[in-house]
Amino acid sequence: MSETRTRSILDRFRLDGRAAVVTGAGRGLGAAIAVAFAEAGADVVISSRTAEQLDEVAEQIRATGRRAVTVPADLSDPEVTAGLAATAEAEFGRLDIVVNNVGGTFPRALLETSASSLEKAFRFNVATAHALTCAAVPLMLRNDTGGSIINITSTMGRLPGRGYAAYGTAKAALAHYTRLAAEDLAPRVRVNGIAPGSIATSALEIVTGDDTMRTALEGATPLQRIGDPAEIAAAAVYLASDAGAYSTGKILEIDGGLIKPNMDLGLPDL
Repeated sequence: MSETRTRSILDRFRLDGRAAVVTGAGRGLGAAIAVAFAEAGADVVISSRTAEQLDEVAEQIRATGRRAVTVPADLSDPEVTAGLAATAEAEFGRLDIVVNNVGGTFPRALLETSASSLEKAFRFNVATAHALTCAAVPLMLRNDTGGSIINITSTMGRLPGRGYAAYGTAKAALAHYTRLAAEDLAPRVRVNGIAPGSIATSALEIVTGDDTMRTALEGATPLQRIGDPAEIAAAAVYLASDAGAYSTGKILEIDGGLIKPNMDLGLPDL
């Protein structure tokens, strides 16, 4: 039998010898993904605004026996974000995986959302991902195995909800960018996305810390609970590894089964 046929199914999820960049990795989903990659065998460049948070995540990565490089930076600047690809090559000699996780925008009523706010949301959620992707791909093409790019979108990129004009539009754009980039970069570089629902991170503390709000959120979710960051990290390992080698241009919806928003911001009719 060939080597491929004799490999354990769990071996397909290994990332041994690979190098990754994860943005927005100081906490939340980015931190969970970075540590999961290390547990699967990868070395990781992690970046976010706060050095102290990055140091804590780096400690967890090094505890697995893998290397971690921290880059405190303002990742709202696409040029800064693009520079992370060169950092990975300089530190690890290669780049195999990129997770474009940085992003986000505060909810706001449509008529209170300025054109400038919309532009900033697009820049922070889409332009940064594009910049890092363009910087990473030439490095990935040097590898025999090519590369894997994972964009973190959102369930609000496909579900209509009041207050999410800027955020939802930007995340929808990132999701379609994922499909378009996958077409351009196939077959050497795979591009996929993950669309999380409500996940128990610091961004959701205002809900998880209030019993009434949490109960309402869980009750509006088919699986009747809030997601765990490890569930998003597991999906990222799948997409980054040989286990996901036949997937590109796809968005994994990991949202507890949502078919409508589970958080009502209470915005009234006009």
